[in-house]
Amino acid sequence: MSRNVVTFHYTLRDPQGRMLDTSAGGQPISYLEGAGQIIDGLDEALRGVASGVKQCVEVPAAKAYGERDDTQVQRVLKALLPVEGDLKPGDQFKAGEDAFAPIVTVVDVEGDEVVLDANHPLAGVDLVFDVELIDVRSASADELEHGHAHQGGGCGCR
Repeated sequence: MSRNVVTFHYTLRDPQGRMLDTSAGGQPISYLEGAGQIIDGLDEALRGVASGVKQCVEVPAAKAYGERDDTQVQRVLKALLPVEGDLKPGDQFKAGEDAFAPIVTVVDVEGDEVVLDANHPLAGVDLVFDVELIDVRSASADELEHGHAHQGGGCGCR
């Protein structure tokens, strides 16, 4: 089965119609189908769609950033955190030095403790994408081997 490199512009909205993000006015997004570079629900919805098509794609939370997981909300002593200074609700930071350490959001500060949420900010949110497909082409052997789309004839990843 062949895989494509898809290039598109998008505007992302929540179910209430509030704009959350857009590529308008910037560079379009390019990705290799099935490589995990965009959320599963959008990847699946764009398969087989031709260049030039504009469409609205609704992605349920489970196929976007997942459902909220209450076990990802924890109370931690401030002294154990990798950040200094005053923390306030809404602050975000990386929970460790590891490349895969999650970004956490401060939910509450209570004395010497902080309540942290490691859920993605869009976990539990159904998403609505207005998408314009700019280009759809077959992936090259190098792109398939490397697992991502190359721009301008190469990636410089070797």
